[in-house]
Amino acid sequence: MANTVYDAAADGPQWYAERIEYLSRFVLPERAETFDRVLSMRTRWLTVCMENTFHPQNASAVVRTCEAFGIQDIYTVENLCKFNPNVNIVRGTDKWIDLRRHRNTASAITALRERGYRIIATAPHIGDTTAEEFDVASSPFAIVFGTEHAGISEEIIREADGFIRIPMHGFVESLNVSASAAILLHTLSTRLRESDAQWRLPQEEKLQLMFRWLMASIRDSGNILSHGFPTP
Repeated sequence: MANTVYDAAADGPQWYAERIEYLSRFVLPERAETFDRVLSMRTRWLTVCMENTFHPQNASAVVRTCEAFGIQDIYTVENLCKFNPNVNIVRGTDKWIDLRRHRNTASAITALRERGYRIIATAPHIGDTTAEEFDVASSPFAIVFGTEHAGISEEIIREADGFIRIPMHGFVESLNVSASAAILLHTLSTRLRESDAQWRLPQEEKLQLMFRWLMASIRDSGNILSHGFPTP
């Protein structure tokens, strides 16, 4: 996937601001305005973790869903199979999100804990809640989706800080993972933006993403940038 995982950069806001101003000359004003609008709604307060997603169609649908609802990061666990979206289905949406790959569940949990996330598993369980009732505002949270056939692992169940479910009223007991993700993420992201949580991205993260998106949108952007900011 054509993206760069966010990490705190050594270059500060001024470095990004200067290059964004320069690169913005090479896109239509409407394009830059779209980037600004999307960035204003981006969040890392809510994130998603996909545990051994097997089908490329499901991986692709989750990428599109996260991008559509303004969720910047997707964490993956890939000890059994690779998270491998189909480029013909994602249709370029992978350029706008950050994919954080992990070789096993323990590694993903550690990374999420280090960033202050609650681990919320998608499964009926004692003490579970619905998306309409879930506390979105108290602290950042990661919604974990399991494999298409087996669901979440026992390791996730042991480590989970909470459980969330979609109520079923028919003969069907569960939904496809991509359908579940779409339903939960729509409700949770909507409620989050209506809450008093500090869900918006910090300014420096917005600048870094704007820089990356401009670079991804401009043909031969590396060469163009080198002319504006030549290496000493």
